[in-house]
Amino acid sequence: MKYKAFLQTLLLLFPFIIMLFFFFQCRKEKPTPPNNEPTYNPTPYTIKIPKFFPTKLYIPDDNPMTVEGVELGKYLFYDGRLSGRTHPDSLMSCATCHKQEFSFEIGLPRPAPHGITGISTPHAMLPMINLVWNPNNLLWNGKVGKIEDLVWMGILAPHEMNGDTNRVKALIQSISIYPPMFKKAFGSDVVTVKNISKAIAQFIRTLISADSKFDRYLRGEIQLTPSELNGFVLFTTEEGADCFHCHGGSGNPLFTTNLFYNNALDTVFNDPRDRYAVTGNIMDKGAYKAPTLRNIELTGPYMRDGRFTTLEHVIDFYSEGLLRSPYVSPLMHKINDGGAQLTNNEKSDLISFLKTLTDTTFINNSAFKKPIEIE
Repeated sequence: MKYKAFLQTLLLLFPFIIMLFFFFQCRKEKPTPPNNEPTYNPTPYTIKIPKFFPTKLYIPDDNPMTVEGVELGKYLFYDGRLSGRTHPDSLMSCATCHKQEFSFEIGLPRPAPHGITGISTPHAMLPMINLVWNPNNLLWNGKVGKIEDLVWMGILAPHEMNGDTNRVKALIQSISIYPPMFKKAFGSDVVTVKNISKAIAQFIRTLISADSKFDRYLRGEIQLTPSELNGFVLFTTEEGADCFHCHGGSGNPLFTTNLFYNNALDTVFNDPRDRYAVTGNIMDKGAYKAPTLRNIELTGPYMRDGRFTTLEHVIDFYSEGLLRSPYVSPLMHKINDGGAQLTNNEKSDLISFLKTLTDTTFINNSAFKKPIEIE
């Protein structure tokens, strides 16, 4: 009777025993993605903020920095097939115009920049450096907010790549190295223009210049020459050249405020791409971004239309070439005198200081160079 009772109890408990067995088996087994594909797990990319630089970085929440995204972005940045074409005469990439040796600008000597169709760009170029600190007001007039938008616009613009999104996607998809790279960076091997833009934007945000002679001076590693020091004083004082209001100084290592000014360059204002075209504020007529002066020695020609080919021409303008108009920025304190009225020695010293902002480490950084796979 005891044996029979035991069997009855066992039969009653059997369903619960089976349930416990499957419960613990499920606890042991780790879920695997379908088709045994690896789990999407990109590696965070940490931007090391240089000494004295701002701590606020402008990185969109929907495009966090990853090692895989930056690597993909570098490949795409240099790949001429980004234009959606394969013929040697029709290749164009971001790097076609944004060259590392010129601080990711096109440099001199060269004709006016133009796109694959031969159509000239509306303005001279701005260098692609330290844009991770740009507060979402790109281009000379600040019309474009994010670097991501700058990328896809460059692909489509007639004065740049003049591409077609479907053709670009299909071509990049067909290149064997790219689908796995997109998979690692974004979790899908399907190429999209959105993810192309995100990847290139991530790479551009790594283009940080912070090791010029002036940086090393601020860090106490070297000394400046008397001419360079005098140029620095001229740069940072109203009694001198009065440059610092728009371009910053030792307290602003970006050497730009990223704001917009009418700098007394003209008296007639009919440019549909000035700051006024964006804001509608009448006082923004003829106003443009104050570009960074980092690597200024490498990024000529100067001004938004490239009218000045040398730093000497630029200094001469600010010294005695200012033109009065109702829209001149109130920060142009020397307008009543036509400029800062610098002596020849002062001009020479100011240029000596500006050349201390040249960062040879940056223009030779192997992390920014073209991958050999797409040479």
